[in-house]
Amino acid sequence: MLNEILNVSNLRKYFHVKKSLRDSFHLHGDAQYIKAVDDVSFKINRGEVLVIAGESGSGKSTLARLILRAIEPDSGSIFFEGHDITRKRGKGLKNFRTKIQMVQQDPYTSIDPRWRVMDIVSEPLAIHHLYFSRKEREDEVIKALENVRLEPASEISNKFPHMLSGGQRQRVALARALVVNPKIIVADEPVSMLDISVRAEILQLMKALKDKLQISYIYITHDLSTSRYIGDNIAIMYAGKIVETGPINQVLLNPLHPYTQALIDAVSEPDPNDLQREKTIRLKHGASKTDVGCRFCQSCLYSMEICSEDPILEQKETNHLVSCFLYPKLIR
Repeated sequence: MLNEILNVSNLRKYFHVKKSLRDSFHLHGDAQYIKAVDDVSFKINRGEVLVIAGESGSGKSTLARLILRAIEPDSGSIFFEGHDITRKRGKGLKNFRTKIQMVQQDPYTSIDPRWRVMDIVSEPLAIHHLYFSRKEREDEVIKALENVRLEPASEISNKFPHMLSGGQRQRVALARALVVNPKIIVADEPVSMLDISVRAEILQLMKALKDKLQISYIYITHDLSTSRYIGDNIAIMYAGKIVETGPINQVLLNPLHPYTQALIDAVSEPDPNDLQREKTIRLKHGASKTDVGCRFCQSCLYSMEICSEDPILEQKETNHLVSCFLYPKLIR
């Protein structure tokens, strides 16, 4: 598809669990592994927002680091604009990193407090040698600051991070990502540490930039309430696997996987009449993840014998895939 910009296929990343010094030297063969990302596949089109949602420890941030090539995958492939970037090295990899940038969760630790905003935002330009004169770099920084609505940009560019609010710092981090004109931005919980009112402003800004610059986003979050505002499609992750994926309204309004339903159950509803209503979280508490069959089966209220076998993605609706053998009538 000509509109496709990123294609992730069967991506895996396992981490060796080292419980003792003996494990560090691999002196025995019964090594244990955490399957942080296990056979994950998805596609993103130009100008599209894919939300990757799940609880802490589900593998979302590890998946982001794999896509950025910050860590190496154990297997699988990542195609960017038709080119397999999992095999790129040296100059080819460096060139790829100008086309995909990241905005991290914490605006207080993701930017250097010793540098002025001008130096922070211009750092990617210097690293990738995109502009050789200082004047050209400064012009690009001012343009990026104006794009994220930090004005007057010339005044903001001379400030240190401690002189800015949390929302302004996150805008600086977004400007640093935008300054190299990327085609994809990986946003890892970009609003979770901001005030509620500021969250809405940042999300609105990200949507405006998507439309203006035709940027694609991978929006990582555990908050389903913000995901529906910004996302086009959503992938629900649990224990390193995508258990349900599809258009965001279809998935959130008609969740088919029991884990997706449990996530939605946990979202607070802004309805004063429901403040005293007891929430029903459809989970077996205290159950642990398993590598036998469906990883959610020990926590699932609706699990059957077939769930202990290897689940497959079944198409329940158009473009709506769910990793579950249960039919909706059994889940309701």
